[in-house]
Amino acid sequence: MNEVPTEIIELAERRQVARAANDYELADQLRDQILHSGWVLADTADGFRLSAKPPFEVFASIADVLVQSQPVGTAGCGVGLIVDGWPDDVRICLTALLTHAPKEVAVIVLDLGNVDGAGMVAHELAALNQGRVHVVHVAQTLEQVGWGKACAALISLDPAPAHVVMDLSSVLTGDAITPLLTALAETGVVGAGWKGTNVDLADWRSVVDAGPGEVDVLLGYLMVVDGAAARATPPSPKARFYRNADLEWSLLLRAAGGRLVVPSEVLPVEQARHHGYHDSDPEIRDRESKKNYDRLLQQFRGRVDLLAPRPS
Repeated sequence: MNEVPTEIIELAERRQVARAANDYELADQLRDQILHSGWVLADTADGFRLSAKPPFEVFASIADVLVQSQPVGTAGCGVGLIVDGWPDDVRICLTALLTHAPKEVAVIVLDLGNVDGAGMVAHELAALNQGRVHVVHVAQTLEQVGWGKACAALISLDPAPAHVVMDLSSVLTGDAITPLLTALAETGVVGAGWKGTNVDLADWRSVVDAGPGEVDVLLGYLMVVDGAAARATPPSPKARFYRNADLEWSLLLRAAGGRLVVPSEVLPVEQARHHGYHDSDPEIRDRESKKNYDRLLQQFRGRVDLLAPRPS
């Protein structure tokens, strides 16, 4: 790992002082000076992080992406992937996706922070698959951006009629995209997913696994959403952590008038270790998951009219 020169650290410290004094013009000038010297500065909760400038453009924030980027890809279906570390997972997931997904499917990667070089892996795979893989690099980490805003950014970058939300832990062993697109084409359906659950009507405090057919909510491991519906009703920007945020988004989509389904056939997907859950800070995970579910309850508790039909 490259050692950061003392003069670069001093510039970063001067920028912190400028930001504290609300001198944002000077802060921006210092950040640009750091960048021109070959280093990328990212703000963190306890200060800043400096890393060697990679061989690709890095947006300072997710807000800059939305202002400066144009939609990418022209395929009939775009797959959005959030990359926030775990370079081995990035390589495995992307390679499997490119091997098994239909050729007309484009992949849009949102690299947040190039954590552990995961963004570099995505960059290398994009270079080998030009036209199919598009990578947008942002200096902010997922913790800073939040899951809801990251997903919404991917949706806004994808002009395709159908948008796939996929987690790096979901590894295709065959074409799981086509069956989801087929299900999405059913009348009134705005989302189709690999796994779905139903709200436990006893207290609305939990969900239970649902089989094939119409479901209350889809899980964000692998799901396809109608592009127009996703752009009109994106995930909540308040959702900083993924857990329960996909449940809330599902009910928002249902409240907008759409149906959610799970195909009848078994999809060729394997679940690898889900780092987003197992390797996240338990305190943050539990706190943010509770916030997501509490928000869900405030909006939808008791709204049985929004739920999938139950067997008589």
